[in-house]
Amino acid sequence: MWLRRRGCLRPAGCGVEELRRRRREREAALRKARREQQLISKRLLRDDAPEEGEGGCVAVILGQAEIQQFLQLAQRGTEEKERERALVSLRRGLQHPETQQTFIWLEGSMRTLVGLLTSNQALLQLEAARCLHELSHSEQSAVAEACLPATSYLLTYLSGHSSDFIELCLYTLGNLIVESEAVRRQLLPQGIVPALAACVQSPHVTVLEALGYALSQLLQAKEAPEKIIPSVLGSTLPQHMLQLLQPGPKLNFGVAVEFAWCLHYITCSQVNNALLITHGALSTLGLLLLDLAGAVQRTEDAGLELLACPVLRCLSNLLTEAAVGAVGEQMQLRDERVVAALFILLQFFLQKQPSLLPEGLWLLNNLTANSPSFCTSLLSLDLIEPLLQLLPVSNVVSVLAAQAFLQQSGLQALERHEKEAQLQDRVHALQQTALHG
Repeated sequence: MWLRRRGCLRPAGCGVEELRRRRREREAALRKARREQQLISKRLLRDDAPEEGEGGCVAVILGQAEIQQFLQLAQRGTEEKERERALVSLRRGLQHPETQQTFIWLEGSMRTLVGLLTSNQALLQLEAARCLHELSHSEQSAVAEACLPATSYLLTYLSGHSSDFIELCLYTLGNLIVESEAVRRQLLPQGIVPALAACVQSPHVTVLEALGYALSQLLQAKEAPEKIIPSVLGSTLPQHMLQLLQPGPKLNFGVAVEFAWCLHYITCSQVNNALLITHGALSTLGLLLLDLAGAVQRTEDAGLELLACPVLRCLSNLLTEAAVGAVGEQMQLRDERVVAALFILLQFFLQKQPSLLPEGLWLLNNLTANSPSFCTSLLSLDLIEPLLQLLPVSNVVSVLAAQAFLQQSGLQALERHEKEAQLQDRVHALQQTALHG
């Protein structure tokens, strides 16, 4: 998914297949870590979760008779509160996979639930949406596809006025999108991308974070490069996404994490990275990198790597574009600060998240590949020794660090003739020790 700059990296002493195998292992570990942080995995909103563990409200597995009873009460109860309580009981039952399976195979159950979702009573609408949200969290694809009749209404409600309801609809759609290709096939021609683009102007942080989640789920679909990403790039979403990643007092960490991963999925598809560059993606992400470097110096919060990782990947992918040469001035004005910030993050990763060291070193390689100014920065900022300290960390890290040395020395060959030979000899010896030691 994340692509290296072609022709820039030539690992010495380590086979290409071995590097690919290690990279797949790293990617798997990162995906696992992100699932544990609920970045890729399905989201579940339960406002009354604390109450349900206090007795009297414990969720129980429901059979057909109980499901039918609750649906009938919700549909025909004499009082609105009674109807609402019936849906609350049904929702709690739907927290169990057994109840979910029973529900979707019960004739007319989904039709009744959709009818309640489209009623003119706000409380019943909300509880019906929460029932659908519980179903959307299922790991069974059959459950997700059973929710198909409701997805068009969820899409329509994204243009509503209640931020809580919009947030719930976005998370539910995000859960269903990632699970079912049938859901995506239905929603794409119905205008899910324009609907999401309209949501990005919401003033509510909770809506924006839910939007970023739903969009990231959509962008991970296997058909995204052909059918989804071109439509996203043709909308106003890219400009708004970059605005939400602008460092400053208005930057929200949760929102930034979601949209940084959205940008990552777009850039690694290589559909039209040049468009992102013309929108100022390099400048925005470069400033965000500086902001992150400052943040890791002020706090011990280990969650910062959740944002640092996609930012590093996006910058690396964008730097592979031929178009970067035309707008490179945007980052050249801050070249030394970018390199210095990257080394601050590398030191942070070394202590807190070693698995992310290769991500930072890939970016360093792409920065120095064809840029004498970035190479000069390694010397002017006395960063050779910190880079040497990374060599013993792992074989992959040693190869990447050594490559940065070789690129630096190669581009400065005319000016630093004698130092090049000494540096390459030292790097070669350290690299061989790291690879075979």
